[in-house]
Amino acid sequence: MKWLIEDVAYLDGVHNTFVERGYMVVKDAIIEDLGAGDSPSYDESYKRISGKNRLLLPGFINTHGHAAMSLLRGYADDLPLHEWLNDVIWPAEELLTADDIEIGTQLAMLEMIETGTTTFTDMYASMDRVAEAVIASGMRAVLGRGIIGLDDPSLDKLKETEAFIRTYEGAGDGRIKTTIAPHAPYTCPPDYLTHVINLAEKVSVPLQIHIAETSKEVADSLSMYNATPVESLYTSGLFQFKVIGAHCVHLTDHDMDLLAQHDVHVAHNPGSNLKLGSGIAPLTKLLQRGIVVGLGTDGAASNNKLDLYEELRLVALLHKGVEQDATAIDAFTALRLATSEGAKALFLESGLGTLTKGAPADFQMIDSSGPRYYPRHNLLSHVVYSSHAGDVTDVFVAGKPLMRNREFLTIDQEKVCYEVGRIVQKFPRYQRVNV
Repeated sequence: MKWLIEDVAYLDGVHNTFVERGYMVVKDAIIEDLGAGDSPSYDESYKRISGKNRLLLPGFINTHGHAAMSLLRGYADDLPLHEWLNDVIWPAEELLTADDIEIGTQLAMLEMIETGTTTFTDMYASMDRVAEAVIASGMRAVLGRGIIGLDDPSLDKLKETEAFIRTYEGAGDGRIKTTIAPHAPYTCPPDYLTHVINLAEKVSVPLQIHIAETSKEVADSLSMYNATPVESLYTSGLFQFKVIGAHCVHLTDHDMDLLAQHDVHVAHNPGSNLKLGSGIAPLTKLLQRGIVVGLGTDGAASNNKLDLYEELRLVALLHKGVEQDATAIDAFTALRLATSEGAKALFLESGLGTLTKGAPADFQMIDSSGPRYYPRHNLLSHVVYSSHAGDVTDVFVAGKPLMRNREFLTIDQEKVCYEVGRIVQKFPRYQRVNV
């Protein structure tokens, strides 16, 4: 498909370049050209889109999540992580079928598309069905079959993982990337990680794993292994591979040095970490060490939104307040965490998460005509501090429109919401007992 977007403002997401009036040309899933002023002449094979009162941005990249957990949004809130997981979430997830997981993934993708996300990460079960849903949706995704090693004595989940990787790596015209996805050090102990490492040596894909999400996790690790979760993973040999560490909230200076030395990337999930009472990751210390960090939402059961606009504002404000430093995370850094740095955090191809010549044509357009975008002192600041996900009008991935003028084009919203209502009838009503 070929597109010519004219008379449009844009932020490139990588060089802090803002063009107040320009154009972008898309051909064969790639940004062919962009620049300031009037567009060059193109023949009628290019479909023209007026960008008047619109702002072009790179599509957002969600670096951590569990898409089908959208089915558990609001099911059990205001609980600490380990009670939430063990007493409520895992028992409910046992009731989900592969069909349910596909519908839950579609629900999550609707929300992500609606809020400007073009690439997302998933760690869950029935990953073949998830991949097929992603392919049909037109989104881009980094997928891993979630593995809890404590209940995998026959290594069946690792066998499923290998089969999934060999089937789906590069599927959907390259929009699907795969990972090995051990859940966490406390559910995949050192003896099991030996088997994970054996698989990692056979397949050339990154790993994703939750690391040091809570203080309890760290205390338990110190008690059992006399080592922090990061130190335990380092000793296991996992860091010899490409690793995406989700959360990384409770880290020592030595932990952060190990992550930096071994190029472990981090998925920062400020909203979920706050809602679960897990804490606040040391983002500025990670960035100061040169650690690659991307922004994530986590699943909708713990956030409860998959809205990176909210995370964008939150990540900029939160660390200013914690450090009592208004310069801690500036607007441009926040935007990069949701775009170009997010792509790097997931070990994705160069150019993704940017509006640059030759980059994948993954982008969003927002309506900038509303009062929150005036006066026009600084549209970058407006995007980070003033914008709202409801301003998103159009979303494209690989040059294909997934939403145009706020209308979904690849997923049937009405059907998905109907099916979700049917699925959730199977969940028992959760009643917390206060002791």
